[in-house]
Amino acid sequence: MKRKLTITVDADIIPLAKRYARSRGVSLSSLIEQSLREAAGECKPSFAARWRGRFKEAGRGDERYDALARKYL
Repeated sequence: MKRKLTITVDADIIPLAKRYARSRGVSLSSLIEQSLREAAGECKPSFAARWRGRFKEAGRGDERYDALARKYL
């Protein structure tokens, strides 16, 4: 359940934080929430981190590799 939180920050940082959040395609609230989760050690791994090392490289002799090599090489 989400709850409202009031925080106080320097006026200079607000436009910078909004611009940073907008450039990442998230709301300022989401950005702050994620930062607090990371600071509290409750960080969920990124999509790439969750899948890193789970796939084996297809080498020569693998039919998928051969098909892609014929198509693109």
